[in-house]
Formats: sequence, C-alpha cells, structure tokens
Amino acid sequence: MLFALICKDKPGALQIRMDTRPHHAAFLNGLNDEKKLAFAGPFLDPDGKPNGSLVVIEAADQADAEKIAASDPYAKAGLFQSVEVQPWNWVFNKPAA
Repeated sequence: MLFALICKDKPGALQIRMDTRPHHAAFLNGLNDEKKLAFAGPFLDPDGKPNGSLVVIEAADQADAEKIAASDPYAKAGLFQSVEVQPWNWVFNKPAA
C-alpha cells in the first residue's frame, strides 16, 4: 500500500536540511533499492528554497509507514515541525510497473 509522507520543516531550519541532505539522499536511495520509494521531492517556499518534503512510499501498513518516516535522517535530525502519514492511491499517470 502507498503512503504519502507530508513533512513540514521547522521555521529557520534550512541549515539542518542542507547539512543532513547527503544522509537523507542515501536513505531514499536505499528505499528505492528496496522498491519501497515511489517518488520524493521538496516543497518550496516563495523564494524557491526547500521547506518540507513529499515522500511517497510502499509500506505494509500505517505502522510500517510511520516507522519508515521516523527512520529518515531528516526526522532524526529534528528538521520537521510536523509529519503527516496518509494512505494514498495513485490513480492518474502512474508509470507502468
């Protein structure tokens, strides 16, 4: 089942994001290798600077999705003000398997 991780950064935390980005990218690459990552990318503020993340993952259930979200180096570094984990159904423009 797919889950959307909707993550909002704490105000003024851009440096945490930049410092942790290599570890976050490695984490996402690992999820991709495990066929658990559908897609991911940052939300942007009006100046084009990242201020959150949208990560869509494959997980067994809500608890598994929340465990994956908590394992993200950004989450461990305290970057996020909030993380919402929502079941999600990819209906339109889903790439072929």
